[in-house]
Amino acid sequence: MKKLLAVLSITLVFASCQEQQKIAYIDNAKVVNEFQKKVDFEKKFQVKIDAFNKKADSLDKAIQMEAQLFQTKAAAMSKKKAETEYQVLIQKKQMQDYQLKAEEQTLQAEGQKQIDTLIKEVKAFVKDYGKKNKYAFILGANDAGSVMYGEDSSDITQVIIDALNADSK
Repeated sequence: MKKLLAVLSITLVFASCQEQQKIAYIDNAKVVNEFQKKVDFEKKFQVKIDAFNKKADSLDKAIQMEAQLFQTKAAAMSKKKAETEYQVLIQKKQMQDYQLKAEEQTLQAEGQKQIDTLIKEVKAFVKDYGKKNKYAFILGANDAGSVMYGEDSSDITQVIIDALNADSK
């Protein structure tokens, strides 16, 4: 019994002498949203979105003007001719809507692809940072609750943001 107690005591002493694993967490959304490359991308991309919206508004106004002109002229036309011109106007509007929808989808895909690339870059940076700084774990906190609680001293979000932005310059 004394030998067992001595072995347990020695094991406890060795276990308590082992180096503690470093564990930290980051706020995923904050890191990505404050990544300077993402901020810069969003500014550039907003220019594209604004140009697209301006184009869509311009085309919509042109169709509305054509429709108003058609309404003015329709009273003086034969019923058959009015229906034909109305169908042409409808087809033109449908083609315009189709074209704008395709351009919008292309723009969205381009934006999503760039955001995905930036997220991959952030993940790779955090992984490398963890290895270099001998972290056993760097957890990601988000609204879904992957980290329900963490001491503020374990939150390295700002450290990661600063290092990430410095590294990407």
